[in-house]
Amino acid sequence: MEIEERPQVELVGEPPRPAAWLLLLALFGGNVALAIGPWFVRLADTGPVAAGFWRLFLALPFLVLLARTNGQRLTGMPATTLALVALGAVTFALDLASWHIGIGMTRLGNATLFGNAGSIVLLFWGFLVARTLPGRLEWLAIVFALAGAAILMGRSLEISNETLIGDLFSVAAGLLYAVYLLTLQGARGQFGSWSLLVWVSLFGCPVLLAIALALGEPVWPQAWGPVVGLFVLSQLVGQGLMVFALKYFPPLVVGLALLTQPAVASIYGWLAFGEVLSPLDIVGMVLVGAALAVSRARAT
Repeated sequence: MEIEERPQVELVGEPPRPAAWLLLLALFGGNVALAIGPWFVRLADTGPVAAGFWRLFLALPFLVLLARTNGQRLTGMPATTLALVALGAVTFALDLASWHIGIGMTRLGNATLFGNAGSIVLLFWGFLVARTLPGRLEWLAIVFALAGAAILMGRSLEISNETLIGDLFSVAAGLLYAVYLLTLQGARGQFGSWSLLVWVSLFGCPVLLAIALALGEPVWPQAWGPVVGLFVLSQLVGQGLMVFALKYFPPLVVGLALLTQPAVASIYGWLAFGEVLSPLDIVGMVLVGAALAVSRARAT
């Protein structure tokens, strides 16, 4: 998901603000689309990292079109900025690789929840930059995040060592995503989200392909449906709706809408893959989800 933008004040000559119901539909629709992405990772007959490669590669021409349509330039990037974008793209590729591996090893609700943990990392980073201590609400978020993660990982360990390792891969993905966001924070305002996604995909595709080949994964799909569904829902519909909607909502609303993702993933994980959540699992998810919402609410 992209860094949320602050609500913008409408100026004379700007297009009118879309209807409230349409904005809410876009916000929650984007989260639902992103939440369904892991299902296609599971269904793909490629390896999980190879599925990430196809997600970026197949979306490239559409991302170029979206950048052009929104008047975002694709050239003229200074060498220093381009180097930062390349670094961010490598980090994003590692994030996708780690998360997709985690999706195959743990429950879908856990993978989706931990994969979004970058919001909490960004909250901590803000305190480090400002050299301030967390306030009461932030300390509560920290306690909730640690307690919820401990519950979920403990439950994963009860199932098998593999599901715990899958949780750790998903947590690593959340950490890498936070680094990716921080790396591209400055360039985003200069070039726009779609333009940056084009460059991130260009740099990230070779990294994902190299990792997939190094792991010995099958790369070429025998059935194209899952990888096409992955790139359409995750990279185009999900990203597109979020980029459209985020600038109209305060961070707290964005954080609460974000909780749609693990809820949706848990539901279809149960229906399609028989992943049953115990009451204790639900408590852990609620605790981590509350921490995510607080971290978004305190975003600057």
